[in-house]
Amino acid sequence: MEAPLQTEMVELVPNGKHLEGLLPVATPTAGNQRVEGPRRSCVEGEGFLPKSPSKEPHFTDFEGKTSFGMSVFNLSNAIMGSGILGLAYAMANTGIILFLFLLTAVALLSSYSIHLLLKSSGIVGIRAYEQLGYRAFGTPGKLAAALAIVLQNIGAMSSYLYIIKSELPLVIQTFLNLEERTSDWYMNGNYLVILVSVIVILPLALMRQLGYLGYSSGFSLSCMVFFLIAVIYKKFHVPCPLSPSLANMTGNFSLVEVIKEEAGLQVEMEAAAFCTPSYFTLNTQTAYTIPIMAFAFVCHPEVLPIYTELKDPSKRKMQHISNLSIAVMYVMYFLAALFGYLTFYDRVESELLHTYNKVDPFDVLILCVRVAVLTAVTLTVPIVLFPVRRALQQMLFQDREFSWLRHVLIAVGLLTCINLLVIFAPNILGIFGVIGATSAPCLIFIFPAIFYFRIMPTEKEPARSTPKILALCFAALGLLLMTMSLSFIIIDWISGTSRHGGSH
Repeated sequence: MEAPLQTEMVELVPNGKHLEGLLPVATPTAGNQRVEGPRRSCVEGEGFLPKSPSKEPHFTDFEGKTSFGMSVFNLSNAIMGSGILGLAYAMANTGIILFLFLLTAVALLSSYSIHLLLKSSGIVGIRAYEQLGYRAFGTPGKLAAALAIVLQNIGAMSSYLYIIKSELPLVIQTFLNLEERTSDWYMNGNYLVILVSVIVILPLALMRQLGYLGYSSGFSLSCMVFFLIAVIYKKFHVPCPLSPSLANMTGNFSLVEVIKEEAGLQVEMEAAAFCTPSYFTLNTQTAYTIPIMAFAFVCHPEVLPIYTELKDPSKRKMQHISNLSIAVMYVMYFLAALFGYLTFYDRVESELLHTYNKVDPFDVLILCVRVAVLTAVTLTVPIVLFPVRRALQQMLFQDREFSWLRHVLIAVGLLTCINLLVIFAPNILGIFGVIGATSAPCLIFIFPAIFYFRIMPTEKEPARSTPKILALCFAALGLLLMTMSLSFIIIDWISGTSRHGGSH
């Protein structure tokens, strides 16, 4: 007997009913048996666009409204984080060749991880990360996936709002040509982060569909393209080594602090050595950059919601969107890291814009770049909030119809809590560093691999088949990266230092 049709789309709208109560599955733990979910899961979509009466219900019998380009914008924006500002520092501690190798490997692994998610989704006809966990391991799997998404994305949103709180007053101070920060309200980061949250982030976060954020995502990406262009431009306008006056401003370039005529030749030789790039570097900081780069393409909680809203969706089309988004960010990451590194070489700081500020704190171009980066970070928050709200719906309101009141209250509640954390407990970001080091490997490496291993039917792929063995190796890699990240964070805490060059 067919399940009754719903009046809304389950996975298209993050607040809709999920499929546990709809699919006639006695137990979710039969992970290696094919579940005939795709045929009935079209009940997701009737309220969005009518189902064709001439065909049986099928996984892709509804149509999303989001175009290919908008989907690329949204996924690219989900990938891009503040970590791009720390990649030049990562290159300084790995060398150009090793950095390129690591970045290429991470991009390929991220694409493979999305492939596992999409393949698992196609088998059971589900487009929600949490429901893949339920189908693979029952309620514990669903709760683990939802909890990882909530913690990872709340940590990311907290870091973005902290950047707004700390950087926006400095930008305003520079715009006003003030030598010191005043006590006016518009110079108070706490007031500013609340203002930005209410005026910009909240209205975007109230959108019912993720696809509507494609325009803001496109603008966010254009801001980061401006950042990239500025970094490339500055490479050819910042001298190497810096002039004595600029060297004194940075406090780091003592080798050119005093240029004496009798020591001119020696200084030139030392300057030439300083301005020579390193192609392969191993030092105490190199190991710290590996986990940072491993999480440079975190977008997995957003993949399935974007897939759901895609116009004329197919697994192949969504994989193309993922590959294109990763490729675009791969190019941007590499160029930003390369030209940032070739500008300052070993003197580059863990936050690239701070290095430019020490050269010339009133540089108009860098000031505009900081505004662009703040804009991009602000517009990324609604994209990251979307999967958190859906995960909370899956955990707390799984059998409820869509409600605008609940939709709004969850968004307001999340933004309120994150603002309170950023304002009153900024040190909590250290805790979120531990959470991120735990949840990010789960979402990128471990969960896609073990969900695939459990969901893919054994009659199609036996447990000892090559794809399943590769999936288990992929999960083991995630465990290794998790161990490395946690170990380095603990070492930082014990030593009282912070060596991370940026985060997503």
